[in-house]
Amino acid sequence: MKKAVIGILAHVDSGKTTLSEAILYECGEIRKLGRVDHKDSFLDTDTIERERGITIFSKQARFSYKDTLFTLLDTPGHVDFSAETERTLSVLDGAILVIGGTDGIQSHTETLWQLLKRYRVPTFIFVNKMDMQGADKDYVLKRLSEKLSSGCLDFSESNELLDEELSLCSEALMDEYLDSGIISDGKAAKAIKERNVFPCYFGSALRLDGITALLDGLQRFIVTGEESENFSARIYKISDNANEGRLSFMKITGGRLSVRDTVTYKNRSGENITEKVSRIRIYSGEKFKNADCAEQGEVCAVLGLSNTFAGQGLGDDTSLALPILEPVLTYRITSDDKTIDSPTLLRYLRILETEDPSLGVSFNESTASILIQIMGKVQLEIIKRIMLDRFSVPVSFDTGCISYRETISAPVRGAGHYEPLRHYAEVHLLLEPLPRDSGLKFETDCSEDLLSRNWQRLVLTHLKEKTHKGVLTGSPITDMKISLVAGKAHLKHTEGGDFRQATYRAVRHALRHSESVLLEPFYDFTLTVPQDTIGKAMTDLNNMSAVFEAPLIDGNEAVITGRAPVSVMLDYSAELTSYTKGKGKLSCHTSGYDVCHNTDEVIEKIGYDCDNDIENTADSVFCSHGAGVVISWIEAAEKMHVSPDIKKESFDSQLSVQSASDFCRRAVQDEELMKIFEMTYGTIKREKRYAMRKPKEEYNPKKQKTVSVSEWAEYLLVDGYNIIHSWDRLKQYAKDNLDIARSQLINTMCNYQGFRQNNVIVVFDAYKLPNHANEIEKINGITVVYTKTAETADSFIEKTAHKLSKENNRVRVATSDGLEQIIILGAGALRMTANELLDEVNSVEEAIRAYIASLDV
Repeated sequence: MKKAVIGILAHVDSGKTTLSEAILYECGEIRKLGRVDHKDSFLDTDTIERERGITIFSKQARFSYKDTLFTLLDTPGHVDFSAETERTLSVLDGAILVIGGTDGIQSHTETLWQLLKRYRVPTFIFVNKMDMQGADKDYVLKRLSEKLSSGCLDFSESNELLDEELSLCSEALMDEYLDSGIISDGKAAKAIKERNVFPCYFGSALRLDGITALLDGLQRFIVTGEESENFSARIYKISDNANEGRLSFMKITGGRLSVRDTVTYKNRSGENITEKVSRIRIYSGEKFKNADCAEQGEVCAVLGLSNTFAGQGLGDDTSLALPILEPVLTYRITSDDKTIDSPTLLRYLRILETEDPSLGVSFNESTASILIQIMGKVQLEIIKRIMLDRFSVPVSFDTGCISYRETISAPVRGAGHYEPLRHYAEVHLLLEPLPRDSGLKFETDCSEDLLSRNWQRLVLTHLKEKTHKGVLTGSPITDMKISLVAGKAHLKHTEGGDFRQATYRAVRHALRHSESVLLEPFYDFTLTVPQDTIGKAMTDLNNMSAVFEAPLIDGNEAVITGRAPVSVMLDYSAELTSYTKGKGKLSCHTSGYDVCHNTDEVIEKIGYDCDNDIENTADSVFCSHGAGVVISWIEAAEKMHVSPDIKKESFDSQLSVQSASDFCRRAVQDEELMKIFEMTYGTIKREKRYAMRKPKEEYNPKKQKTVSVSEWAEYLLVDGYNIIHSWDRLKQYAKDNLDIARSQLINTMCNYQGFRQNNVIVVFDAYKLPNHANEIEKINGITVVYTKTAETADSFIEKTAHKLSKENNRVRVATSDGLEQIIILGAGALRMTANELLDEVNSVEEAIRAYIASLDV
């Protein structure tokens, strides 16, 4: 039997829950039709939902229709609970978007449409309440085509023109229509899955009209994921209460999950967690049954996983579904019960935040206050009720404020240095502005010659783990790309926490030097007023810094659509009701962030002092006379140990030209090295004295200077046989003759060493040879080691790396052996894979060839 997960989405009061009841009743899952106004609907089981007559929490129900087992997810319709709706989208095979036949497309409907588009969810449209006076099927279908997509087509009844209309939606459909004159279900289903076609059905859920046609369409045209044997799942909801325990609601997207299975996943901090599934529940309404396993296509609730979170992938699917919608309001919350202290209140709120991550609970240590972020004021009342019902804690909120954001107007560099006694880390970052609503993006553009890969990854982790504050109002930063461009660690003294401090200071240092921009949230709005009040409405909108289109006259009403700051629209509904005598209607939905319309006023009102924010300092710490000294961010740049303008390209190019020139000239002075050189780069036919210099270049040995690129000696330890069996070219030689492969590797490393002027040690195993003593050879500048009997190359490299690192040398080990990489990190060396070494070798050879090509030979 085919298994599919569908969701029902709608603007509030469109009849979404009534449609859910009608579907379950039609399929025989319930015996009696529940109603929202009767407070007995099958899916609105929470007491608060039944009292208010709205859906607040997503619920699931199962029903079968013909050959398909459906899991139905009913989602909230109120705009304040849009985040709950968004979280379900990542697990849907298809969605039913419900639209009122008389209300038509509302502002929140457009928000839902954009979310469905973002998550690539195939969408079926059900136009409800067609039995009401004023409902016009043709008009609604025309508006759907204009406002949503031209692919919105009437599937509700047999229509000879449907195939012809379908053929206009994609090239594949047109080809089939021209070939056969009809469109097959398979082709239509594919077009629906690819969101080229959106089937529309019309009816009345309350009267069970049009339900069968909708179910037929879902059964015929919904497409599920390809079968997979490997386990994968997507979590869309967390429920955590004392009675039931912690439930992770998920859709199984591949394979199966059984009770007592072990699941390994990463928590929010990136740490690997391994836990065993203790129970699996299959819910339908408020009832559930325990199951031994859940298979692909099913939605279940799992107990036993203590660190999961909404949007997380499990098993083969490790991706994260990051939300688009963000809260726009911030409130301070306090307990009315004086026996409840702040840590206890914060603990309860953290539980709610686990279930609804959009709450954004935070604790301000400077004011000892707890802050939460919400989508709207209705959500406040729900939180009050939940806190009282679940935790017996009465709470109250202050007047609230807008959730601002900060960004930058131009690229800027910043650096952070952290060097108290026996600690060391330095980080250089580049911050670049991104388009609005892009969020934060992190990447590294730093050479591993400057900072090893493991330290670079740690810096990126520290960039992601914290909500970085801006310098104007202390609001979170957004819409920028932060790149690691340089850094430095100490072989002995650097610890993980050092880079955390340096990274935070580097971000702040860049922001202090930047031209910051304050952003505020905006609403897209639709304002409907009587014609005689249109002048007042437009004057108000102009005063609120709104941007809007010319009014559309519809009978005795005028409809104005536009965009305005949330801060000025929050309390406008009350004023609208007053001057229109209750006839006006305002519909708003969040529309991202944009430049604040009253920046100076907001900055003055908030009164944030970035210089006194000790937790987010831009100053750096340097070591002087055995103690850490704080250097102001204004002076810190001049004292950094790595140049803030260093770039990998310029570093490598300057080094390459000089190194290639020096290496080529050294080669002509050494007969054996010259043989290797000519085997690699071809015969040099010019006189040896002038072979490696340009015609106009005067040769003066006394003027040749050695280029120093570091304070310490650099060593490269190469696991010989590991490299031979990792490089395709050497692997081919080894199949025929291992001696030739060894010689080729040695010759290659001779050229490499001559270019880089470092210390290269190539180690080969001889532990299987009986009575073999340790053998060390010097070949054209490199050291070749054959280990003694019973000694592996790994153990020799480990001991040598440890010894060299203790002598304050820079040591790198080239191997693709995973265990050996871990061991050498512990020995204080830097790891390098076989492919990374090959890339460096190729770069060396390219530089030498480029230099030879520049000579007049």
